[in-house]
Amino acid sequence: FNLNMYLNFFHYFFLILHTSLICFNLFGWVFKKTRKANLYCILATLFSWIGLGFFYGFGYCPITEYHWRVLKMMGRKNLPNSYIKFLIDSLTGLDSDPILVEQLTWVALLFALFISIYTNLKDRKK
Repeated sequence: FNLNMYLNFFHYFFLILHTSLICFNLFGWVFKKTRKANLYCILATLFSWIGLGFFYGFGYCPITEYHWRVLKMMGRKNLPNSYIKFLIDSLTGLDSDPILVEQLTWVALLFALFISIYTNLKDRKK
């Protein structure tokens, strides 16, 4: 039993899962076949951030929580509250402004939500 091997596996699993989910939330409305699923996924994300946020803290994401547990077991400390900040900082080597990242994250998701609603309604009318 090699704990580090399992921790590395789960780190990359969550990294791929979370990043894919973000990309799907932002761009899933582009393809007609994925538009309904995209809308449901965005709504589930908002439910997590706001609905579960009442109990666990505004902006709560269970994927981030589990990923952070893995990273802490790997010895990582001082993890940001935001997965997006973690991703930006990991990719660029910068220490991005957490408030700016949070604001841009909300703007991007709400923009994707409005486009997803629009494209779904447009498809429904046809």
